Amino acid sequence: MPDYPDDLYGGTPPHEDPDTSKEAAELIRGSAASLREQVLRYISQRGDRGATDEEVQIALRMAGNTERPRRRELEELGWVCRAGRTRMTTAQRRADVWILAPDPDAPLVQAPLFGP
Repeated sequence: MPDYPDDLYGGTPPHEDPDTSKEAAELIRGSAASLREQVLRYISQRGDRGATDEEVQIALRMAGNTERPRRRELEELGWVCRAGRTRMTTAQRRADVWILAPDPDAPLVQAPLFGP
């Protein structure tokens, strides 16, 4: 299975025009599926409590610039969604809580999540 399914960004990691963005997009290509899986498993393990981006980052020891795009990809694929509530971050700011999408069967059938 591809790191970036065709229905996720047209099969290519998102990037802007600057060379550094293009380089970063290509560098993540080989590990995006594994990182997405880690984020999905963590959110799944949290059940109805869900997780904020910061909670995922802390638990997985993953940088925000790595975690947020993977969570966004999971959202685009229909695997996770906003829970409709927030929690405070360590900086005392409100952050969305993410949970598994209510209809997990549809995205599982439609889009490959993980790479080989």
